[in-house]
Amino acid sequence: MNPTQRAKSTVAALLVAGLCVSASACTNQGTGTASGRSPGAGDNSAAAQQVVSPSAGASGPGCTADTYGAPKLNLTDGKTVVGFSQSESTSNPFRAAETASIEAEAKKLGVKLIERNANADVNAQNAQIQDMIAQGAQVLIVAPENSDGLGPALAAAKAKKIPVLTIDRTVTGAACSDFVAFIGSNFYGQAQIAADDLAAATGGQAHVAILQGTPGNNVSADRTKGFTDQVAAKYPNLQVVASQTANFDQTEGQKVMEQLLQAHPDITAVYAENDGMALGAIQAMRSAGKTPGKDIKIVSIDGIRQAVQGVVDGQLVADIETNPRFGPLAFQSLQDFYGSAGVQPKVIIKDGHFTAENAQQALAQGLVY
Repeated sequence: MNPTQRAKSTVAALLVAGLCVSASACTNQGTGTASGRSPGAGDNSAAAQQVVSPSAGASGPGCTADTYGAPKLNLTDGKTVVGFSQSESTSNPFRAAETASIEAEAKKLGVKLIERNANADVNAQNAQIQDMIAQGAQVLIVAPENSDGLGPALAAAKAKKIPVLTIDRTVTGAACSDFVAFIGSNFYGQAQIAADDLAAATGGQAHVAILQGTPGNNVSADRTKGFTDQVAAKYPNLQVVASQTANFDQTEGQKVMEQLLQAHPDITAVYAENDGMALGAIQAMRSAGKTPGKDIKIVSIDGIRQAVQGVVDGQLVADIETNPRFGPLAFQSLQDFYGSAGVQPKVIIKDGHFTAENAQQALAQGLVY
């Protein structure tokens, strides 16, 4: 199978995975799953709400309140207090959609929600989590700023037997001990698909620059390793000539891309580990007199509206979604935790895959944020 055929096969598989796999998978999951409210965020259409069911998880007994040593709670009694710690500003469409989804599901269940936003400061996030505990939070949903920096907050929660469910990034520690479980995307798998997409777009031959995310979290690490492993295994003529962090930031993405183009004028492909950096790279390419999508092929990860529109316009080859709609899945996982079923240590949310063949339809149906 050549690179183009392989990528098309992958596209089909991901589209099946990204949408509800059956009518029952969509039932009762759409209501209250709001998309972001910031500029560029998707709407709250039924189509957007359907991309929330998890993939098949690990088998075996799940973590329950009994095994965790936490008091039992009834999330629907109108009395339960849940603390939600958001890591970054909701000016980021992903964070806006994620926050809105948690808020909507909490409202649907009658949960009392305490919210804090760390604005990309892990020290602030530690302090805010401990403040929410002091304010009476009985369980915590945490979107970590990074994987290694929340030791003090986790220790404070554990000392008071307050369960912590992590979403979108992992934390250091043991599941069902230091935290309940992790819910998020398969970041390594996303990067493998990105490599397939880039190989298909370039005929398997290119000089590639990688714009890496923020060091110190599992997302960036997995997205780098997944891409480079796939390239090493399958695409010997995709040569990675530069790899540098731009901290998941659009302004830094532009600056770093400008530097890389000066140092490596032979770059013909870019893999950006998030859409913000991809959009910054596009600006840098234009400033250098190059045409994004023609002179330099670009693949990115996230699925924000502006980047998916870039796929439609031919600036990006493809955009692999990182699904932010955690509300239904997070609260269902907590209900399982407080019930007899338990929750597995890792729950993988389903992501979409936006290509030239389906990006326009995805925009029209509200499948982006």
